[in-house]
Amino acid sequence: MSVEVRIDPGRIVRLLRLRGGIAERGLRRRTERVANLAERKAPGSMGDYVAWKIEQGPNGLQGVVTCDHPAVRFVLDGTRPHVIRPRRAKALRFDMGGRMVFATKVNHPGTRANNFLGEALREGR
Repeated sequence: MSVEVRIDPGRIVRLLRLRGGIAERGLRRRTERVANLAERKAPGSMGDYVAWKIEQGPNGLQGVVTCDHPAVRFVLDGTRPHVIRPRRAKALRFDMGGRMVFATKVNHPGTRANNFLGEALREGR
């Protein structure tokens, strides 16, 4: 007795790319894992701004992790030393060692880049 098995590659590809299929479930797990790592690695409250989604891309489904915090570019790229001046007020106000301090300008030393999104992606694979 012989058994014949026919494989239709086109049908397999369609099943894998189907919404809710095996590939999407795996992609969803991995994307969520990367987003959770990014939330933990983000400085301060920046992790509250991390979101993820699965969307249709040019080559099929893709997982997307974003951070829409207003300062995310400064954290990811770092900053050079720069002067900070008040925009609307007469002075800057900040807490320093438990005391409220006022200044007309601050010489910021700059910040080292912190690519927490890239690190999360590398770790979450």
